[in-house]
Amino acid sequence: MGKEKSKKRRRSTSSSESSSNSSSSESSHERKKLRKLKKKLKREQKKTEKLLKKKLKEEKRKLKKKRRSTSESKDSSTQEATADIPIELMEKSKAMAPMTKEEWEQRQSVVRRVMDEETGRYRLIKGDGEVIEEIVSRDRHRQINRQATNADGNFFQSQTLDKKML
Repeated sequence: MGKEKSKKRRRSTSSSESSSNSSSSESSHERKKLRKLKKKLKREQKKTEKLLKKKLKEEKRKLKKKRRSTSESKDSSTQEATADIPIELMEKSKAMAPMTKEEWEQRQSVVRRVMDEETGRYRLIKGDGEVIEEIVSRDRHRQINRQATNADGNFFQSQTLDKKML
């Protein structure tokens, strides 16, 4: 019954009202079209953004591979920095990253002599802090022990004199 009443009402409307109804239906139809077009544009923009992001990721991977290959041939201290990333940030990120086997072996292969102030001995330190024994002759061993004993005495005296003055 409700449908029949609405049909009757439409028939009874004047010609000026019907023209305004048709224009409003046209404008709503245009609005729907505009919405659809906007949605399409948004979808296309998202697609292009995704493609650009993928391309950027691929380029970054390629650059990383190139850097790795060049860093292996050059010293680790001389590395090129990109314009968009500050050097401090790159060094910090490298410090946080795990070491590769090659980097670890390179670090461990460095052996240095360090003087121990307390004993007066020179110790061989490997890599990050491992102490290595040095094989020496009997005469050299006696000489090292004499130096160490003298340095021990001097260090002890300096510590006791400092305590007396306080």
